[in-house]
Amino acid sequence: MSENDHPLDLTRLPRHVAIIMDGNGRWAQRRGLPRVRGHLAGVESVRAVVQEARRLGISFLTLYAFSEENWQRPRLEIRALMALLRRYLHRELKEMQDNQIALNAIGELDKLPPAVQEDLARTMAATAPGAQMTLNLALSYGGRTEIVRAAQALGREIQAGRLRPEDIDAALFARHLYTGNLPDPDLLIRTSGEYRLSNFLLWQTAYTELYITDTLWPDFREEEFNRAIAAFQQRERRYGLTAEQLAANAGAKER
Repeated sequence: MSENDHPLDLTRLPRHVAIIMDGNGRWAQRRGLPRVRGHLAGVESVRAVVQEARRLGISFLTLYAFSEENWQRPRLEIRALMALLRRYLHRELKEMQDNQIALNAIGELDKLPPAVQEDLARTMAATAPGAQMTLNLALSYGGRTEIVRAAQALGREIQAGRLRPEDIDAALFARHLYTGNLPDPDLLIRTSGEYRLSNFLLWQTAYTELYITDTLWPDFREEEFNRAIAAFQQRERRYGLTAEQLAANAGAKER
């Protein structure tokens, strides 16, 4: 199926798309393969989706690459995932530079192996100049931990006398999250048919549109990504308002 089967309005694209990339292990198991083969196939989906997001003109793409709960997985699988991450960073550096894609990372990055931290820092510095899109990798990431860290940071500001409790509002709190310099996601895609957030961007997805597909991540490519964008464009985002209020607001903007 081609892109033309899902015509997109390029003037109504989501600014920020987040993806829970789920199903690598099941993809491998269904084929009688080791789990690492599923992760290896999933990397090709990452490449395809990043390229398609850049082609469409999406500004921010956040991928849930490794959760804080994933540290509980078998040690060999963790080592394989870290090796795949390093390989991806090395292999895609020139591609990101050529396509003006800046790499960013969020999470408890100090828990990553030192070699991974070094590769991340090097890639982020090398891809920052002139970027038109941000690829945001959530690594060693947990939404609840992120919220706790933000509360602790604000508590230290209060303790130091630089902030009053009554000065804290949602906007200030959001600036203390890992994503403080990013807009909230407009669209969250989850592959493999699971209907849960899995501790991902809990604060930021308060008004995010959700798209769930049964497709396992290694099979999720440009076609499915465009289908998710097309579904997003059919939604009416009300933010608590009525349809009549939205229409009135749109009319006021046009006048």
